[in-house]
Amino acid sequence: MFNSFGNIFRLTSFGESHGKGIGGVIDGFPAGIVIDEEFVQQELSRRRPGQSVITTSRKEADKVEFLSGIFEGMSTGCPIGFIVWNENQHSNDYNNLEKVYRPSHADYTYTVKYGIRDHRGGGRSSARETISRVVGGALAKLALRQLGIHITAYTSQVGPIKLEGNYTDYDLDLIETNPVRCPDPEKAKEMQDKTAARTQNGRTFQTDRACRKMVAREYLYHPNHEMGNKAVGRDTC
Repeated sequence: MFNSFGNIFRLTSFGESHGKGIGGVIDGFPAGIVIDEEFVQQELSRRRPGQSVITTSRKEADKVEFLSGIFEGMSTGCPIGFIVWNENQHSNDYNNLEKVYRPSHADYTYTVKYGIRDHRGGGRSSARETISRVVGGALAKLALRQLGIHITAYTSQVGPIKLEGNYTDYDLDLIETNPVRCPDPEKAKEMQDKTAARTQNGRTFQTDRACRKMVAREYLYHPNHEMGNKAVGRDTC
């Protein structure tokens, strides 16, 4: 199983839900980028479990610790290593699932593909693995800022509840005012109630997201920014 993603900007993730921690190594990160660790932590805190009734009840601080590639607050161009230590895993809570495959999880497919699985919270297939992607994404945002690129995403659909407009129809400052991260307060309330109800009766449903990428035109076309032009036009991460 490969755990590296990207070409110009490459993230390799490691760790399991009930292991010692979740982390990653980023290759291809440019030197000389100011690393705002507070911003990275804010992004990570947005996905932290236990924040509302519609998320897992697991309580974790999810404090990121950088191990390499940063000196005096700036990237060195070397691989950036980081880890988030697991502190609140209760593995015994999953003993009754050792021989049971949970619906809507990767338990069964993981066993079929690899012949082994970690039943403690899903092991490597746990949503906790997204920690490394969030940290990698936050660092990518910091680098993209140098090119005048800003990215905003929000929840556009939960089950049958769907936003009908595009991003220009909503006040995107409202995204962080509700647990489902939806810019329409009325739809957000419906989404939250629907999710809570499904959680109580043990059922799941599909969600969807929308993403806006704001790019400064001069960074796309200026001849001195050839690298930026190529990076924006390619699936780099």
